[in-house]
Amino acid sequence: MNFSKYISFCIAAISIVGIYSCKKLDEYNPSNPTADATWTTPQGFITNVNGAYSEQRAWYGKEDGILMSEAGTDLWFNQQKANFANQLTRYENFTPSASGTMRNAWATLWKGINMTNAGINHIDQAGFTDSTERNKRLAELRFLRAFYYWHVVETWGGVMLRTTETQSAELTAVRSSVQDFYNLIFDDLQYAAANLPNAWGDEYSRATKKSALGLLARAYLSRAYYSQGAEAQDFFTKARNTAIEVIDRKAEFGVDLWANYADLWKPANNKKNKEALYTISNSLKNYQTSNYDNNANRLHMWYLSPYSSKPGLQLSFEYGNDNQRRLMPTLALLDFYNDDIDARYEGSFRETYITNKAYTWTQADVNTYKKDAGVLGKTLQTGKDTALYVTKKRITNQASLPYVVIDRDSTYEPATGKIKGNDFVVLKKFDDPNRAATPTTGPNAQPGYNDIFVIRLAEMYMIAAEAEFQLSNKSEAANYINVLRTRAAKPGKITDMQITPDQVTLDFILDERAREFAGEHMRWFDLKRTRQLVPRIHQYNLDITAVQEYHLTRPVPQNEIDALVNGQEFGQTPGYN
Repeated sequence: MNFSKYISFCIAAISIVGIYSCKKLDEYNPSNPTADATWTTPQGFITNVNGAYSEQRAWYGKEDGILMSEAGTDLWFNQQKANFANQLTRYENFTPSASGTMRNAWATLWKGINMTNAGINHIDQAGFTDSTERNKRLAELRFLRAFYYWHVVETWGGVMLRTTETQSAELTAVRSSVQDFYNLIFDDLQYAAANLPNAWGDEYSRATKKSALGLLARAYLSRAYYSQGAEAQDFFTKARNTAIEVIDRKAEFGVDLWANYADLWKPANNKKNKEALYTISNSLKNYQTSNYDNNANRLHMWYLSPYSSKPGLQLSFEYGNDNQRRLMPTLALLDFYNDDIDARYEGSFRETYITNKAYTWTQADVNTYKKDAGVLGKTLQTGKDTALYVTKKRITNQASLPYVVIDRDSTYEPATGKIKGNDFVVLKKFDDPNRAATPTTGPNAQPGYNDIFVIRLAEMYMIAAEAEFQLSNKSEAANYINVLRTRAAKPGKITDMQITPDQVTLDFILDERAREFAGEHMRWFDLKRTRQLVPRIHQYNLDITAVQEYHLTRPVPQNEIDALVNGQEFGQTPGYN
């Protein structure tokens, strides 16, 4: 969608969002009323507020968002070294016209921005008689505008900054500075933090005070890296103080860390998760009509390995739909975890698959998987026996084991860590076995219904730690990191998991963020913020060979510039001309 068209119709075509008893914001479009009819009453205005949430779903839980925020980093590469989205995953042929994923992301974010601007501009036409209610709804819109704009400025830098809705064709655009973007983001989030409630009851996926403060802490940290000297120190201080405020008020906000990292990701704990500061919810109720584009959350598919073709296994809700694989971990990511003491490895990744289809070893499979003759004729019992073991360890007795084994040397080159195999350890954080509760076509169905944790309490500890490190307070930085490492420790290993101030470096912080947040829509932003994208890729992901420093900012889609009468003046991101 280009500048001359973008979002000029979005209010008239807005998705209407209803609030149902299934305890979330459900999105559907039953009647498509005109915008004018919905701006003039509080009830109608709230409908438009609800609609402003919808565009975040095109990034979170969808392929485009994962490719924009996790691919092309030190942690992930294309599964089986496949050729898809190479502009983002490998930085190959990365021209302003090449990436459909990037064009989609650009259009989606600007649609969300225009929806929020429209609501902000119309707030005083809605007839609110309760000033508290008015301010809450305005605060939601200002939170969302800051949310969308943070993604825009961190991805594309200083493009155009608009605070009024687009109602007709826009044929010119003027760039604003990154500083101007962040000034608006800070103003919006400070207003949101002051006026949003602590909770919305059953409507738990609305922005709250803790959501605004969490995003504000993230924004302060991001902004600090654009400055130097006293100004940078001021933003690091604000990032630290805001993160600490969330931590100190966690009881008031009704949030806390799970005592066990694995419990954070249990499907039974997915809804109203106590660690989430901001959630994008999806519904099992009315699933065909109440979820954005009827596809809801697809994160359960993107990090899977081809398990279902192995002896003793078939596609299942438990292990997921492996027909839509996208990313596999680098060896470096797996090795960041010391799984002898750190429970986050087992809480995040799956190595073992239990037989879900009765099987007896055949001669053909004995030959294929290079098994000893004694394996021939052995039977795998459903629900009991191991069928597949994919591990980061080296296994020397594979031939004698009556199940398929894929070890580190089968997947990665021992000397370089480059990928050579097709099977890999999978990220299981986003498993969605509850898909079985819907009348889907089976475990190969793509829509999932898990909620997505966009900001969680653990991030506040890591923001505080990174800010303290940049403020030369390494002891305090270690203390905040150790809170998470204590939670992550295996039984009896708390002491082994503690770090000292001398161990705190920027590289250690990035390693720790990988251990805590792998796959959670953060990594590209982490490396961009700290200016470590190129060095970390060169060190840890040798399959990516084309990355350069200018890739820290992405190109404006060429069709957007071509639609401007002042396109040459507006210009392209440096490096992509």
